[in-house]
Amino acid sequence: MPRPRVRLGDLSVGFVQPLTETLSQLGHDPTTLLRRYGLDPARLAEVGARLSIPRYMHLGHAAIELSGEPALGLQMGRRSRLAQAGLAGVTAAQAPTLGEAARTLLRFEPLYAANYRGQSSFLADGRGAWLRFYSISPYNTYNRFVVDSLLAGWLAQLSDLVGIAVRAERLEIEFEAPDYAGHYQVLCNNPVQFAAQTNQLRLSNATLALTNPQHCPSTWHHLLQLCEAELAQRTRVRSLGERITHLLGPLLSGGREPDLEEVARRLQLPTWTLRRKLAEEGTQFRSLLNDTRRDLAETYIRDTELALGEIAYLLGFASAEAFQRAFKRWTGRTPGEFRRSHRQTGQSSVASSTGSGGSSS
Repeated sequence: MPRPRVRLGDLSVGFVQPLTETLSQLGHDPTTLLRRYGLDPARLAEVGARLSIPRYMHLGHAAIELSGEPALGLQMGRRSRLAQAGLAGVTAAQAPTLGEAARTLLRFEPLYAANYRGQSSFLADGRGAWLRFYSISPYNTYNRFVVDSLLAGWLAQLSDLVGIAVRAERLEIEFEAPDYAGHYQVLCNNPVQFAAQTNQLRLSNATLALTNPQHCPSTWHHLLQLCEAELAQRTRVRSLGERITHLLGPLLSGGREPDLEEVARRLQLPTWTLRRKLAEEGTQFRSLLNDTRRDLAETYIRDTELALGEIAYLLGFASAEAFQRAFKRWTGRTPGEFRRSHRQTGQSSVASSTGSGGSSS
């Protein structure tokens, strides 16, 4: 049986809805743009339909170019509704309080969005909570709108839940302040911090305690059970090797590669036990690491506009040269040759691909 390919991630086609509504509000017909990305009405209505992360980023970039609105992501966020997050969003909409809704939305994020870089988190303390979105650096015109739309979307979704405008106590964003930085201030009661350590917003205990007038206890608990069952099914893994591959993605970055000892700690296994169990499955840690890096490298080169040095950084290589040597060893071609071949054949054009069913990357 061929090993499963590692993909950058995907998300529900429900995320396209606020984008199309924003374009329409700005006076642009989104139909042609959506069809270019294989998103006709039938696709958008398909149960469980997902859109690959690279394609979504290209779609957003194209929408920004069409509208001439660099702050499009923030405008998209203001049109986000919980139902666009599928079952997880509908469940969050039945939570008793705003805090429980936020916790539910982030806990069940894998039901509507998955990214190998990590998962959003709800981090509560004695005075409030942080809603954190993982890093997707390096940032460029293809991915800043994702952070914009998500952080603004969380606040819009929670505002809709309780019927009043919800603003963050603090808002921190990883990338440098863009030209449209002033547009963020409506989201926060205090100055927005750019070039921060992570992407996150802070809600006070008073905000978290706001009650949901639509809460129905029996429906809430029923929906929670459905989410737990679907999450268990979606995150089910069949082997130790698959569990390790799932762990490696978020650990790859910053010019360093994860080692066997680090992965063993995360799996709460002795190193020797992990090595033995992998041998029983007929594989080794180094093989899993190389396979993961190769799959992600091919996807980055084919489906994104990232420079080769940026890709090397994202995959944990100490230098672009080390990455290029490894890629040549894996594929028999340099990264530049691989990218050019896909440009020439059109296979790398996310904009022209249509896809059907599931994700594409």
